[in-house]
Amino acid sequence: MTPVPGPGGRFPEVHPGAAAGWYPMLARTVRAVLSVTGLSRALPTARRVHAVAQPAGRMTVVSQPRTSVVSHRPSLTVLSANLWCDWPRQRRWPQRLEAVARLAEAEDVDLLFLQEVARTPALAADVWLSERLGMALAYARANGDVDAIGFEEGPAILSRHPLLQIHLAQLSRGHNPLVRRVALGADVRTPHGTVLAVSAHLGLLPRHNARQIRALRAWVAHLSGGEAAVVGGDFNAAETRAEIIETQRTWTDTFRTAHPHADAVTHASIAAWGRWRPARRLDYIFVQQPHVTRWHVSDARHVDAPGGPHSDHRAVLARLLPV
Repeated sequence: MTPVPGPGGRFPEVHPGAAAGWYPMLARTVRAVLSVTGLSRALPTARRVHAVAQPAGRMTVVSQPRTSVVSHRPSLTVLSANLWCDWPRQRRWPQRLEAVARLAEAEDVDLLFLQEVARTPALAADVWLSERLGMALAYARANGDVDAIGFEEGPAILSRHPLLQIHLAQLSRGHNPLVRRVALGADVRTPHGTVLAVSAHLGLLPRHNARQIRALRAWVAHLSGGEAAVVGGDFNAAETRAEIIETQRTWTDTFRTAHPHADAVTHASIAAWGRWRPARRLDYIFVQQPHVTRWHVSDARHVDAPGGPHSDHRAVLARLLPV
């Protein structure tokens, strides 16, 4: 889907049509419930359920960055970070957002891929970070509804460079209308040419996750026409999984290119006895190379935000040099 920019380069929010499958049935059911007399007390709850169950797709896009860009920057620096919405507690949320902003500044980031970007009536994390860093913005609601229940979250892309076309794919099949997995893409006009940038957040269940990884690769190949693309996000799949190994054969794994044998854990979980223990590598930045290699990985690291953790995930950094 491609929103048309309005005055000032700001895109309107986009509401796609109802998805096939469960959603039309749910919508008809909710409308029927709302039409029954004597259910006035149930109306607010029914409306909230109806709003939350709508398909992913409402987007906010600011196509132009507010800060000027040095045209001769030698590399393209990409950072991917799961912000851990931590709903409903959202512990240290303002401090964690500031930590992400400082990390982006310290690493001189050009493209920032974010997942679990939360919005509440008091604070929209995507808008706050865009204004704080002066970057262009694309955000898509995946789950929740800030107007209906006071909370929603989704992926976002922030960029030092102008955003052109915006793309969105719902990778989950709608088995659970309240939990969706989506990928957000943007064609970014960089000094090194237009690049397709994608921020993705995939599912937890291995069978669904495997299908979503395959769908993501096919979607990116279709959008890019085989040209260069940079894909980052929380894949929720360890690199020992067959789907990740297959993806590494198809796309360049930036961290493994720079560090073939290094420890690569990006997520920590709590053990049953309450101690933190290292878990798995779940977060990646991949590069889809055209037939002739276009990008060289000059640096790749897993990084932590200054001043304390920004999330329960480590961020992934990659510096790409045009060939």
